[in-house]
Amino acid sequence: MSIKIGDKAPDFRLKDQNANDVSLSEFKGKNVVLLFFPLAGSSVCTAEMCRMRDEMHDYEKLNAQILGISVDSHFALKIWAEKNNYDFPLLSDFNKEVSAKYDSLYEIFAPGKLDYKGVSKRSAFVIGKDGKIKYAEVCSTPGEQPNYDSIEKALE
Repeated sequence: MSIKIGDKAPDFRLKDQNANDVSLSEFKGKNVVLLFFPLAGSSVCTAEMCRMRDEMHDYEKLNAQILGISVDSHFALKIWAEKNNYDFPLLSDFNKEVSAKYDSLYEIFAPGKLDYKGVSKRSAFVIGKDGKIKYAEVCSTPGEQPNYDSIEKALE
């Protein structure tokens, strides 16, 4: 099932880096920028999340909550968040259910090089205050960054 603009965003409940439950539905009435990323600590993922950290004030002005999601454990996400001073929830989709719901799961990550199974694809979704998808982007390669200008435009 492919997620399209205008669809109701699939709800979920995941543990954040501090082992707290976080659900999408708790942000109803607020915009949400949902960012799936392959592996905590990798260079591209770090660049992406650092950018979000550094631009957090801009997203707050647009009434947007940033949520990062990967298949890493909440333990790994906590270490990474503390090292990089991320002040937004990083959610552990350790069982790979939410990544699959959002069509953001590699069957095999970097075939022939890193044959990891079930790693999140780098993806960006903007979910409006009404719970519907306003922007959807699944990057074609793990080294590609989402289109931040398009994300911000969808929030305006």
